[in-house]
Amino acid sequence: MKFLKMEGLGNDFVVLDGPRDVSAAEVVAWCDRRRGIGADGVLVVTQLGEERVRMEYWNADGSPAEMCGNGLRCVARLAHDRGWVVGDMFNVVTPTGEREARIGPDVTVQLGVPEPADREELEIAGTTVRPIGIGNPHAVVFVDDPSTMPVDEVGPRVGTDPVFPEGTNVEFAAVRAQNLIELRVWERGVGETQACGSGAAAAAAVAHRLGRVGSETIVRLPGGDLVVTLDDRGAWLTGPANYVFEGEWHGATL
Repeated sequence: MKFLKMEGLGNDFVVLDGPRDVSAAEVVAWCDRRRGIGADGVLVVTQLGEERVRMEYWNADGSPAEMCGNGLRCVARLAHDRGWVVGDMFNVVTPTGEREARIGPDVTVQLGVPEPADREELEIAGTTVRPIGIGNPHAVVFVDDPSTMPVDEVGPRVGTDPVFPEGTNVEFAAVRAQNLIELRVWERGVGETQACGSGAAAAAAVAHRLGRVGSETIVRLPGGDLVVTLDDRGAWLTGPANYVFEGEWHGATL
């Protein structure tokens, strides 16, 4: 099985050509960082014509996910570089609908309209969280300093609480200026990652709704900076999408 390894700010993916059926056991094997290729998740990219490609995504634990912002940028970069689409602007079909991609020095992708939950605040395990959906579920926690947060302890407590029957990603955010948020993210099915694109957009959207940041915000994650722009079409995410290596998987067939 031939594959590509790609990453966006250290959020890394095994990328496969589609169409392809993928099992949870295969995803777990490929993402294993000691016995496999190693990644936060698996992307399958399928050419649909000159103006569209399809993206499918699975977390490292084998569970499918509705959206992945960093993965969406990698898919867009790959489709453009391979000539699967015409021009620098095209659509990517995702489980949450078609999303526009724009190719430049970095890649800009549309994530959709942020959707706050019915209850804007919840108390979970002594933590105030603000749920929001942006293709996939998120719970934003504002803290004084994300670097001191026990993300691997608090993240799963919040992310697996029964109030979120399908689980949720958890963002630990600190607003540093009208255009700057520092962020760490615990991703369901993965754990803490170097960067989470949809999590960056979720944190920016909640902070904007509260009047803490403007419509364009730098979100600083352990892996680097993303730019989130909010307009009447929703949230847009701008950042890098890079190739790491290509290879061929010779592991056991699962």
